[in-house]
Amino acid sequence: MDAPAGIERATAALARGLAAAGHRVAIATAVPHEAGSGLDGVAIEHLDLPVAFPCPDETLRRAVLQHEDKLQARLWEIIARHRADAVVFADALWGLGRLAADLPDGVCRVLAAHVLPNAEDAPAALARADRVIIPSPVVRAEAEAAGLSTGEWRVVPNALLHAPSAPPDDDHVERRRSGPVRVLARLGHEKGLVPLLTAAAGWGRDLEVMVAAAGFESATGSQARLRAECRAVADASTRITLFEGGLAWREVPTWLAGAAAVIVPSLRETFGLVALEAMSVGVPVVSYPVGNLPALLEHPYAAERLMGDPRSGPNTLLGLADALLADPVAYGRTSKAMYHLAQDYRPDRIALQFIKAVS
Repeated sequence: MDAPAGIERATAALARGLAAAGHRVAIATAVPHEAGSGLDGVAIEHLDLPVAFPCPDETLRRAVLQHEDKLQARLWEIIARHRADAVVFADALWGLGRLAADLPDGVCRVLAAHVLPNAEDAPAALARADRVIIPSPVVRAEAEAAGLSTGEWRVVPNALLHAPSAPPDDDHVERRRSGPVRVLARLGHEKGLVPLLTAAAGWGRDLEVMVAAAGFESATGSQARLRAECRAVADASTRITLFEGGLAWREVPTWLAGAAAVIVPSLRETFGLVALEAMSVGVPVVSYPVGNLPALLEHPYAAERLMGDPRSGPNTLLGLADALLADPVAYGRTSKAMYHLAQDYRPDRIALQFIKAVS
């Protein structure tokens, strides 16, 4: 639990929403964890897979292929213990979707394709799935561009882990406008961290950046190298504070709520969980119009004044944040609009969409 990655966080939110609706829910993972899930009504089951995390795709794929029989036997034990009638594989590779394992008769096999499956894993994962769910139409478009058939795929958006609290009042919104601008991201080059930090080195506002390493990486050591790059830029600036180690999931809404605005500098987003978490506490989000972010931030003001052209670089994002924070009327309206847009992603609502999609 508490992994700084969208798939894990989205899976936990769905599990929690289903458990709250009265369903039996268990999460099976090969990542070491403490006793208990921290998610009410959700059991955690361990999968024995000899892999040291973080690791690149190739390492995990090799381990899965070598231990398919053992993994199948373990899945059958878990299915029997929890009397499961559906198993959701949370990714073609990292969620074991490609696993060559039969499930008991009557158990629905669901592939949750949070991102376009790797070409090496997609054929096996898709062929074995009874249902395929995706978090946004962006994944469908990418899949169709890659020549995949998506006619039966169903969109089930990612959910908030915690239902939004009460909307911020006018006084609170005005006080927050003087706070720091914040960024929350895992250490991936597609998250746009180094370009943003470099652009913000001479910015006139305080920028607080929280980063953490995920259990996967593009190459061995890539996250450590990116962290070092971020640290070097931050240490050379008096207005940038870099926090390492990440946050527990329960801490994320509170931390984002302390920001005047949240910048999401990502160059690719198939959903946009950080943006959604910020919206749920009424914090305006500044981003590029990439992936699912335009659909998530569907307020007219956001489309016109909070999304910068990626071709213009991160200085555009900083300028948009400056303009927003200088306009108290626009800031207040945007803050409240963000909060109300997030209501569509309450865990109970997404759990219901999931049940309809896989039934």
